[in-house]
Amino acid sequence: MAILSTPLQYLNSVPPVTRAFTACTVAASSVYLWIQWTSVVTGPAVVPYLTLVPGASLFYPWTFATSALVEISIIELVVSLLVVPASLRYFERLWGSIETLKFILVCTTLPNVIAFAFNWIEFVATRNADIFLYGMQYHGQMALFTGLLVAFTQIIPEHQVQILGVIRARVKTLPMVYLTFSTVMTFIGFQCPYILIQFGWFVSWIYLRFYKRNGGDSVGGVDTYGDRSETFALVSWFPPFVHTPISLLGNTVHKVASRFHLIPTSVPTDLESGGYSQLPGGARAEAERRRALALKALDQRIANSSTSSPSQGGPSSANPSSSSRPSPSVPAPESKASLADEVDVADGASSDGDARR
Repeated sequence: MAILSTPLQYLNSVPPVTRAFTACTVAASSVYLWIQWTSVVTGPAVVPYLTLVPGASLFYPWTFATSALVEISIIELVVSLLVVPASLRYFERLWGSIETLKFILVCTTLPNVIAFAFNWIEFVATRNADIFLYGMQYHGQMALFTGLLVAFTQIIPEHQVQILGVIRARVKTLPMVYLTFSTVMTFIGFQCPYILIQFGWFVSWIYLRFYKRNGGDSVGGVDTYGDRSETFALVSWFPPFVHTPISLLGNTVHKVASRFHLIPTSVPTDLESGGYSQLPGGARAEAERRRALALKALDQRIANSSTSSPSQGGPSSANPSSSSRPSPSVPAPESKASLADEVDVADGASSDGDARR
């Protein structure tokens, strides 16, 4: 009984949405693998009622959502079970079960809908139904995994991760690395399922930027949505030389969407300044960013003061009266105190955000 208590306690500690999603992934993938194993004599079979096949999905509409639960190989299933449940567990504790479930549905269903439409456009242009309608079956959680990377970028962009014990990277660089991999795989002929990574990135960013409800954050009793901070803007994902055209395009689309009331607005945005004003929904992420910048500045000033102190040792010992004078190269105590206060304020904002959630 003592041996079984630890796994049972771990399962009980997993939030309900994460637990149910993981169980459904294992069940649906197992059914698909069993079908493939039993049809090994006749060759691999396409299962249109489990995976999304553009030419048949209109007859099986549930596959727009449930195809994300199907991994068609043991390796894909193992990777998904190692990465996705742990990430969902983190966000479910941060966002709550309802918002996590909404995020899963958005990041799995909408990329499949876009891929379905994209394949039909390709069919109309080429008239090749064997490839674009019946030769592709979209499946798996690549789009959801991309959405989770975007969510991590929103919350902890400056956090460093170590990949395979060798490669170190900041969280904010991981989505674009994954997106670049998807682009390369798509261009060399593996459109299915790697193009879902691109659609998943765009859909998840739009949802987190404009539509995700921020529980516990309100202005005058009005719910807030999204994260309108400048560090999470669309241009932040691209190199500087394309910022101008992307800003013009993004602001134009935002104005049109706002005019037709397609974007929830609980706090006015500032489009005239060339960007979006920050909503309280991004308070936690903004506090983390301010805290990181303040700590970095404080470390730099301390490093400068430590390097300049040996050069001041000679004159101060030769002239005792000069020891009472502050060196101009050493930052004043007030500046360090102000930076420390800024760090404390950022920590307080971050803890308040956690308490509200």
